[in-house]
Amino acid sequence: MSTTAVELSEQAHLLRSDCDGVTTLTLNRPQQYNALSEEMLAALQSALDTLREDDAVRVVILAASGKAFCAGHDLKQMRATPDKSYYRGLFERCSRVMLSMLELPQPVIARVQGIATAAGCQLVANCDLAVASSEARFAVSGINLGLFCSTPGVALSRNISRKRAFEMLITGAFIDAHRAEEWGLINRAVEPGELDRAVQELAANIAGKTPVAVRTGKQMFYRQLTKDLVGAYQYAGEVMACNMMAEDTAEGIDAFMEKRAPVWRGR
Repeated sequence: MSTTAVELSEQAHLLRSDCDGVTTLTLNRPQQYNALSEEMLAALQSALDTLREDDAVRVVILAASGKAFCAGHDLKQMRATPDKSYYRGLFERCSRVMLSMLELPQPVIARVQGIATAAGCQLVANCDLAVASSEARFAVSGINLGLFCSTPGVALSRNISRKRAFEMLITGAFIDAHRAEEWGLINRAVEPGELDRAVQELAANIAGKTPVAVRTGKQMFYRQLTKDLVGAYQYAGEVMACNMMAEDTAEGIDAFMEKRAPVWRGR
C-alpha cells in the first residue's frame, strides 16, 4: 500500500491524497463550512483536469474536512461583487466543475459526513455515487434567502423524482440521510463510525475492476441518458461491441470460464 498527500492550492482550499489507485480530494475550508469560493472552484477544476489524464487513478473520493460537507457558494464573497457579469461568470465556472466531474473517466464517490446545502447538495447529486453519515442532512435552501437554487436544481432533478426535487427547491426544507437514500440522492446512509469503511469498500470494489470497462461504462451511462430509446440501444450496442474487442474483456471472460481470477492489463 502506498499513500501520498499534497495540498492543491497555496491556501490549501483543497487537499489530495492517493492510495492504491484511489484519490481523495478533500474540501478544506472547515471554518467556512467548505463553501465554494472562487479559489475552491479553481482548485477543484485544476484537480479534475489533472485527474482526467492520470491513468493510475481508478476512483476519486470527494470528501470534506470539519463538520459540514459543503454549505454551497460563498455568499459573503458573492455579495462583495454585486455585478451580473460577475455572477454569470461564477456560475459558469461552477457548472464547468460539475460537468468536468461527469466527464471524468473515473467514478467519483461523495463521502458526506455533514450538511450539504445548495451547491453543496448539488455536488453530492453530481457525483456518480454517494455514501453519507446518518447524521448528514441535505437541502437546496437558497429559496429561504430569496434565491432559487437554479443550478443545483439541474443535478438534483436528474437524481430524484420531479416532484420531490421541486419540493426541496421551492421549500428549502432539509431531508435527513435516510430519506436521501430512500429518494435516490445517495446510495446509502451508514452510522458515522462506519462511513470511512463503507466508502473505502465501495472504492476498492470499483478499483478492482478493469479500468477499460469502468471508463467505458461511465461514459456510456451518461451519454445514453441524452438519447431516445432507439438511439440509446443503438449506441449501447456499439459501445458493447467495441468493449468486447478489449484485451481485458477477453481475459475476463476466459478467466470466468477457467474458474480463475482475471489479470487486468488496462487494455
